[in-house]
Amino acid sequence: MSLEPVDALRRIAFLLERSRASTYRVKAYREAASTLLGLPEDQVRQRVRSGTLRELPGIGGSTSAVIEQAVAGQVPDKLTELEESAGGPLAEGGEQVRAALRGDLHSHSDWSDGGSPIQEMVAAAMEIGHDYLALTDHSPRLTVANGLSAERLARQLAVVDGINAAVGERLRLLKAIEVDILDDGSLDQSEEMLDRLDVRVASVHSKLKMDSPAMTRRMIAAVRGRHTNILGHCTGRMVTGGRGTRPQSDFDARAVFEACADAGTAVEINSRPERMDPPDELITLAIETECLFAIDTDAHAPGQLDFQAYGCERAERLGVPVQRIVNSWPLEELLEWARPGG
Repeated sequence: MSLEPVDALRRIAFLLERSRASTYRVKAYREAASTLLGLPEDQVRQRVRSGTLRELPGIGGSTSAVIEQAVAGQVPDKLTELEESAGGPLAEGGEQVRAALRGDLHSHSDWSDGGSPIQEMVAAAMEIGHDYLALTDHSPRLTVANGLSAERLARQLAVVDGINAAVGERLRLLKAIEVDILDDGSLDQSEEMLDRLDVRVASVHSKLKMDSPAMTRRMIAAVRGRHTNILGHCTGRMVTGGRGTRPQSDFDARAVFEACADAGTAVEINSRPERMDPPDELITLAIETECLFAIDTDAHAPGQLDFQAYGCERAERLGVPVQRIVNSWPLEELLEWARPGG
């Protein structure tokens, strides 16, 4: 089966991302795909014949080889290699939970600390088969992640409207945010802007070593707030990856989860391999306290949207009831639940 050159380049980038390759390696293939998108097909073929592909911006040795093989009607060697090494299932188990999910409620674009444009994230979500995807770029105080001010967020919402108009019924891109939980449990965005969103993931990103009583009060205040829909990566731990490891924050998990259950706030099962947050014993506690759940990827690149497999494996193994996973719900039911005061 042959592929168009752009499709081959995008698939290679996707597989590299899902296997956690370096951003630098992935960038070459996405930049090459972007370059080709701006050219007529016959011009690409002419450049292949004349050997001038590498004169184009963003086209190097590896990417030109992919393009040349795709134009010749061949499956590029690089793609074949990656399909064999990185195209298989990411986790054993969890298939029934994954089949029940309709979308992903935590993802990032290059508007904050993601690596790809919103349109690339949407295209990947459609290819995966999602009904909806929440765009949850960071809030302003997380400057290291280029968090969005109220003004930038307002501009992003207009972009989301445009994308939804273009995509139609194939997928709904949800207006959303990953908003920082501040020291006192308030949220790092204006109420006016939070009211304009479909979904709000609230996460602790600062002072992760706060003492247990203060951290517990902080988190309970946040999850009881009328705008918080999902408590993101609740322990803040890092278990692997290039950023090193980090122990989980200290807080009264039972008290926090009871507050979540009382308020109807979902506990996120963060599927990133670096996080796997919460740990198994806390997921079990959240089940016991009758919490809702959201199985999210926290994707920062299109290929990372496949990380949901890791969270689904854990949810199925630990016995999370599917009916309590909010992103298994139809869109209208999800939006009604997420509406402030809903």
